[in-house]
Amino acid sequence: MRLTRAAAVRVLPFALFMVLLAIRGAAPPDGAWGFDPRWIYALAVLAVGALMWRWRREYGELSQQLAPDARELLLAVGVGVAVFALWITLDAPWMRLGAPVAKFIPVGGNGELLWPRIAVRWVGAALLVPLMEELFWRSFVMRWIDSARFEAVDPRQTSAKAVVLSTFLFMLAHTLWLAAIVAGLAYAWLYRRTGRLWVPVVAHAVTNGVLGAWVIATGQWAYW
Repeated sequence: MRLTRAAAVRVLPFALFMVLLAIRGAAPPDGAWGFDPRWIYALAVLAVGALMWRWRREYGELSQQLAPDARELLLAVGVGVAVFALWITLDAPWMRLGAPVAKFIPVGGNGELLWPRIAVRWVGAALLVPLMEELFWRSFVMRWIDSARFEAVDPRQTSAKAVVLSTFLFMLAHTLWLAAIVAGLAYAWLYRRTGRLWVPVVAHAVTNGVLGAWVIATGQWAYW
């Protein structure tokens, strides 16, 4: 299937991010490849961020005119916090796809926190990933399931099939499968209810931002 321009600018940043994460996961943590693999995340943030900045004018749903109003903003924040609370609760062994592995541990040899790496990780998770993933999962995949001409699909009219299938695919990209289902359904519900992509973006950013702060405070690096 040939991607349209509108599809490509949503798919390619996500694909690049996933490829770089796969490389990070395959790289030996001892630096046998000649570099610290924890910095691959920084490369992903810079590369994907550069792509999205270049194509920023093609993301019409993220225009200032479509920003959420005060009520939608409060709803997004509330849902984002609720998803965070469920994310760290729905973590029993049977709720996981594979064993948890902390691939990103920003701790030095003497146990000190490496704040530059933490800052890059938090910025990526809280600011870049919500934009990238909502453009891919909700703006593209969720609407594309209903029609190849996805841009013409009003998110408020997307089908239950589109919500369920896009959430299932979203789940496959995460270790905590049950928490991912809850998150995917929550973000899809916000998009479908308001018709504004900014609303799930804000909710996703709140979830990831609070999760990052919690991970740093508790040292539960496997959640990152």
